[in-house]
Amino acid sequence: MPGAIVITGASSGIGAGFARRFAARGYDVVLVARRTNRLETLAEELRGLHRVEATVLAADLADPAAPAAIAAALDERGIHPAGLVNSAGFGTASPFVAEDAARVAAEVQVNVAALTLLTRALLPHLIAARGVLVNVSSNAGHQPLPGLAVYAATKAYVTSLTEAIWQETRGTGLRVLALCPGPTETEFFTAAGSETFKVGATKSVDDVLDEAFAALDAANPSPVRTVGAANRVQGWAARVSPRRLRLWVAARAVGSA
Repeated sequence: MPGAIVITGASSGIGAGFARRFAARGYDVVLVARRTNRLETLAEELRGLHRVEATVLAADLADPAAPAAIAAALDERGIHPAGLVNSAGFGTASPFVAEDAARVAAEVQVNVAALTLLTRALLPHLIAARGVLVNVSSNAGHQPLPGLAVYAATKAYVTSLTEAIWQETRGTGLRVLALCPGPTETEFFTAAGSETFKVGATKSVDDVLDEAFAALDAANPSPVRTVGAANRVQGWAARVSPRRLRLWVAARAVGSA
């Protein structure tokens, strides 16, 4: 029987989708998020459908102590994870000068610090298990986005970190993936309080997961999977375009020009 997959942001959206897909493959899952009632409902569903162990860990990743607390809780339960999916994250949308400082601090803590420290804490287990690491980044991380400056910057960090880990762990058997979806049918836009993030075609959670698992199952996978052919073209164009042009196009795309 496969080992346990730890999934943050598991109470809804892409995180919950990963939990369902991994449970269907026979993996035990550890569900991490703030909303305990949603996690318990999902855990009960997965136990009933797939006869797997589903452990609920309530945690607020905006708390700097959360990554260490999650790692300690896993140790206390004797859970040695074979996989980690960092799906928790949120965005803010406004000119940087108008951003609420406390909200920005929480955004950086969840999207960057918590993801980094939880990955570091669990990575030895993942390598030993020849398991899987998925960091949910974003198509937004392929270029700076005026009007979404902090969110895009945090996702650029996630993609960069994941690519480096992919290279460092080559030959260990660990599968490492930075998943970069565009707009997806989740609660993300409600939490952000803005439709500004809806740049490009909106995909379903199943669309995103199909691409994620196709990448993970590939014989020689790339470290980055951008979801959707149009988004892949957009990401390539952002890398090769002159900097001033790239910023102008990005500002127009999010309506900040």
